[in-house]
Amino acid sequence: MQRVKLDRTDRHILHDLQENGRMTNVELANRAGISAPPCLRRVRALEESGCIHGYHAEVDPKVLGYNVTAFAHVGLDSQAEADLRAFEDLVAGWDNVRECHMLAGETDFILKIVAQDWDDYQRFLTTQLTVAPHVTHVKSALAIRTGKYRPGVPIEIDSDRKPRSDLYLGAKLDQSVGG
Repeated sequence: MQRVKLDRTDRHILHDLQENGRMTNVELANRAGISAPPCLRRVRALEESGCIHGYHAEVDPKVLGYNVTAFAHVGLDSQAEADLRAFEDLVAGWDNVRECHMLAGETDFILKIVAQDWDDYQRFLTTQLTVAPHVTHVKSALAIRTGKYRPGVPIEIDSDRKPRSDLYLGAKLDQSVGG
């Protein structure tokens, strides 16, 4: 991935799109203090650089019948890179697994899993997850409620200190997204 230096306007655009991905280019440009054509060029450059991976709608799981969210702490019997990748590839095919993170420590992976009900989760657990190659143990934690859900990362717009979003994201030091 190439390195990208983000200026204040780029950070403003990222902040606003992260909060509302359906914002029009004209509204985004007004909020960033620039005209629409350069704003669109900046958004395209942010997409091409990998800063923006995509856009999505936030869907309420319960409205679609997914009433259970569980976090499964998964331990494997092998931490060989090929086995870790094989597990990640297997998980990628399970639609009810919404997130998969490899961890350092006692647990190798944590999975965020949605299910219609507890029986649906148990069925997934016993027929797919615990029988998967190299899985030695699974500890489940059932989410009771979500006190905070905030996708993305904090993006500082107005600050004298160098924001974390000004850090370089890839390989070239002198390339700038803004323009």
